[in-house]
Amino acid sequence: MTSNLNSFDGQTVLIVGAASGIGRATATLIQSRGGKVIIVDVDISGLNSLAKELLLDQKQVKSTDLGNQESIKTLIASVIAENAQIHAVINSAGVVGPTNTKAEDIEWAAFERTVTINLFGAIWLTQAILPHMKANKYGRIAHVASIAGKEGNPGMHAYNTSKAGMIGFIKGIGKEVASEGIVINALAPAVIRTPMNADTSDATLKYMLERIPMGRVGEPEEAAEMLAFMASRACSFTTGFTFDASGGRATY
Repeated sequence: MTSNLNSFDGQTVLIVGAASGIGRATATLIQSRGGKVIIVDVDISGLNSLAKELLLDQKQVKSTDLGNQESIKTLIASVIAENAQIHAVINSAGVVGPTNTKAEDIEWAAFERTVTINLFGAIWLTQAILPHMKANKYGRIAHVASIAGKEGNPGMHAYNTSKAGMIGFIKGIGKEVASEGIVINALAPAVIRTPMNADTSDATLKYMLERIPMGRVGEPEEAAEMLAFMASRACSFTTGFTFDASGGRATY
């Protein structure tokens, strides 16, 4: 076994939300470090594009609906059946949901959809993979949260709620599985240059950018570097934590 703890040689890494943005950059980086990546998304076109770019086998390309628990269970069962072990799971999938919306104007269906995909999906994914990781006495789980989960952004109530809930869930799970060879952490980015922000209102983007001391948006590759560490053997004594990727907006 390699002595380089940042290497993914011999490891299988499941990346949910891999068709674009942070997930795509992370899949590319982890494969470059020797990992076998299984890329997952609802965006089939984006997945096929990435698969072609990375020369992936068709069994390394999976579609799932993060808002559907049975779809997630099927995904995990399929990947386990086709691979000796899932060493790490990285979840960067999510939706922004309504922006620039007053609290009293929240439409429940849109609120519920955002929370279901972002929060429930993360919980269902964690539930599905934990028994496998416990059996192997090893696992790395990394979910992409958001600075909105720490500080809140006005007019983004569903998104704030989903990401704050994710951070709280991860804190508890980290303590629960700490003695079983499994670490689980979150990453809280500020605005990253991804397609996900295409539907975010100009007012909301302006609000978020003005609060970044570095004065710029983050790049997907910068977030990918942190997620790769969180999914590696090098991340061995940090769990239940939320890493920062906000250009200095949050320092806690």
